[in-house]
Amino acid sequence: MLTLDDDLGRLSYVVTGDGPPVVLVHAGIADHRMWDAVVPDLAERHTVIRYDLRGFGQSAPPTGPFSETDDLRRLLDHLGHERVRLVGASWGGRVAVDFVLTHPDRVHSLALFSAPWPGYDWSADMIAYDEAETAALDAHDLDAAVRINLDMWLRGPARSWEDVATGLTDRLRGPLRTSLVNQDIVGKHSQGPATGDLATVSVPTLVGIGKLDVADFQDIGRRYASEIPGATLVEFATAGHLIALDAPTEFTAAVGPFLAR
Repeated sequence: MLTLDDDLGRLSYVVTGDGPPVVLVHAGIADHRMWDAVVPDLAERHTVIRYDLRGFGQSAPPTGPFSETDDLRRLLDHLGHERVRLVGASWGGRVAVDFVLTHPDRVHSLALFSAPWPGYDWSADMIAYDEAETAALDAHDLDAAVRINLDMWLRGPARSWEDVATGLTDRLRGPLRTSLVNQDIVGKHSQGPATGDLATVSVPTLVGIGKLDVADFQDIGRRYASEIPGATLVEFATAGHLIALDAPTEFTAAVGPFLAR
């Protein structure tokens, strides 16, 4: 991987392919490798940029206050890209939304998959998940915290482990452990989501939801699709929260034509 070093530490990134630039922003329980299965198809027509958010993958934890949107802007400046097609999954989806709200002139189009909604009124199931993860981390039981997150975000509420593709658990376990180890320091220094009106988003937008995802995130996806002007909603019947992992062929079939606009 390549690195961008600044006063807050190291940002690691990788660039594949050639053509109009596309930036893929990973989920909060993963790192840039969550996109491995979809990059080859996208890189046939695009310069595909993947990076690890601070405290994830090979990017160093922050050493002081930082903004995910500032990090992305610095990376684009470093690579010499004025405008990009932006794709985000889960927390990476929210980073993508914030970047559009903060730097609308830098984004050609936006694709969101399972992005959270700041201030959402979470269901009892989501609250129970959060409490279970917190209890495991407070007890210094990292293995239990990893299992809780894999159950919630990979398996999900609508299927058994036998229905999850072989190997996905092993692919996520390491990145997930890294994210949990760095969770407190990232949360301490992150300046949080941007404020702004989604009605001002003027770029073409695709919103994807997994039909096997937590009900809260299906509802949130529909909310994004209704509040961003002209947004297109796509539902993935065989996917949970991490659509690019669960259904890479369907993902590229939906995203490829959208990015080609």
